[in-house]
Amino acid sequence: MINETKFYQYFKKNTPDFWFTRLENSAALGTPDALVYGKSGHFFTIEFKVTKRYKLRFSPHQISFHVRHPHNSFILATTTLRPDPILYEGHQIRELAASGLSVEPCAKGLAACIKRLEAV
Repeated sequence: MINETKFYQYFKKNTPDFWFTRLENSAALGTPDALVYGKSGHFFTIEFKVTKRYKLRFSPHQISFHVRHPHNSFILATTTLRPDPILYEGHQIRELAASGLSVEPCAKGLAACIKRLEAV
């Protein structure tokens, strides 16, 4: 069974070309879990989400962050049974909050997610 910490560690371990800064911020609520620097020289953020089924839970602050920062912000989701990443862009947050994993992702599977993030 996987939780968000293990999911973050799994993804970080499998993406050696990215540099991760874990953001633990109680002052700026809604800030994504990680600030990531890619080999292209650009920064982006990732919110890691793990769900038992298909519904994703977001705080109002997380939704607000992604609405205000729709570009170069991502939500990386998976289910508790297997760490197969599903990548969504930040502008999809309202759809994700309403419909969960039934929303069409921008990438599915580890290799496809890495490829999409390398394009940032």
